[in-house]
Amino acid sequence: MDELGNALLIRARNAIAAEFGMPPQPEPAHPRLAKPGATFVTLTRDGDLRGCIGSLEAWRPLASDLLANACAAAFRDPRFPPLAREELPATRVEVSLLTAPEALLVSDEADALRRLRPGVDGVIFEWRGQHATFLPQVWDSLPEPKEFLAHLKQKAGLAPDFWAPDVRLYRYEVRKWKEQPTN
Repeated sequence: MDELGNALLIRARNAIAAEFGMPPQPEPAHPRLAKPGATFVTLTRDGDLRGCIGSLEAWRPLASDLLANACAAAFRDPRFPPLAREELPATRVEVSLLTAPEALLVSDEADALRRLRPGVDGVIFEWRGQHATFLPQVWDSLPEPKEFLAHLKQKAGLAPDFWAPDVRLYRYEVRKWKEQPTN
């Protein structure tokens, strides 16, 4: 694992552990931490999602964004109860560092499906105030563009076959790091 990934993973785990009053691991310095950055922190337990919260735009220092998203993923993801102290040792942390989103200009849904890059693109779907995103990692469980986009629309609160001329799509890429199991 590279130095940045190590620094991010340790800080994310320390942020969660601090909420339980647990002592921190030593945090390696990295110059990138002071620069703006957008992260998603994903928590899994026994391979199942346990929390995932993040930022789509880099508007604060990377270290601040990471700490806020780590705590939000652990304690404020509305899909899950707050993480319990006894769950933390079995919980794996993954950090995704996002590139700036770029508009994906498409003429219709068929054009969008042709232009999506499975396994590469994180996608933001927007339509009249409704929006959702999937990280590129979601392609692992939804490898077909049509299915990926249908689930993304459902996440935005729309029908899986919904499309309108004023739909806006954006794509981004990530660098990701994941803790390795300790056993």
